[in-house]
Amino acid sequence: MLKAIAIIAIVLAAGIAGVLAFALAKPDTFRVERSLAVKAPAGAIYPQVADFRRWTAWSPYESRDPDMKRTFGGAAEGRGATYAWDGNNNVGAGHMEILEASGPSKLRIKLDFERPFEGHNTAEFTFVPQGDATLVTWAMYGPAPFLSKVMQVFINMDSMIGKDFEAGLAALKKLTERQ
Repeated sequence: MLKAIAIIAIVLAAGIAGVLAFALAKPDTFRVERSLAVKAPAGAIYPQVADFRRWTAWSPYESRDPDMKRTFGGAAEGRGATYAWDGNNNVGAGHMEILEASGPSKLRIKLDFERPFEGHNTAEFTFVPQGDATLVTWAMYGPAPFLSKVMQVFINMDSMIGKDFEAGLAALKKLTERQ
């Protein structure tokens, strides 16, 4: 009986060591990015993103908690605008600040998550004219601390966050193409 328990303990320890070693081999940074062509000029799309108050119309995260508390501050839109949220487990809590607003071509946002996991990332939106359309790209990137690397052994961050970005871009497309 003790021999069986010892074998199980050794196998478990080896499995955990393998997961940790695999996690250590993951990159120290991550990047998730999605793009979508929108049949609207960049000048019509950009204001929907540069004003945090307008995110309720297209962001996939806004509808996940109808009771989410939102706080807006700083500038009304563009550089210096801030947005903090505190919601259920589906949205967590955190805050954003627009650091760069080069309208209508680029927005760079400092994105800090407080829960369910702490994270300090950058979100970026770019708007590139393409004929009668605009290629809108939504990206998020930042450091991948060890805990994040361990999670990435079991969860594909690109797929998980990417599907949200795809949904948000599709909603932004629908919103701006009908104007």
